[in-house]
Amino acid sequence: VQLQASGGGLGQAGGSLRLSCAASGLAFSSYFMGWFRQAPGKEREFVAAIGGSGVRKYNENSVKGRFAISRDNAKNTAYLQMNSLRPEDTAVYYCAANCLRVGRRPDEYNYWGQGTLVTVSS
Repeated sequence: VQLQASGGGLGQAGGSLRLSCAASGLAFSSYFMGWFRQAPGKEREFVAAIGGSGVRKYNENSVKGRFAISRDNAKNTAYLQMNSLRPEDTAVYYCAANCLRVGRRPDEYNYWGQGTLVTVSS
C-alpha cells in the first residue's frame, strides 16, 4: 500500500490550497481516508476523514467550515480543500487509510503517506 500526498506549499492567510492523496495497492473505495497534521513541537492532530460512501467528519474546533474533504474513487484519490487559510494551519499534512471506520485518532489508521508541508504566511 502506498499513499502519496501532494499539493502542499506556501499559502497566504485567507488563501486556498488543495492537497491530494493518491492511493495504490488497496481497494480504495472500501477504505476510510483521513487527513492529519502535525506542527513543529505538537502532536499529530486530526483534520478530516471520509468514508467510501461519502460520510465526513471534521475537527470542529479548528477546520470545520474552512476545509472540505472529498474523494474520487475512480481515481483512487482523496482531497483536502483548504480555504480561508490561517498561519496556525502551518503544519505537515498527512493522509492515512484504514478499513474500519471514519476515525479521528491516528492509531485507527493502518497506512500513512509521507506528508506534505503547508506553510501559511500572514
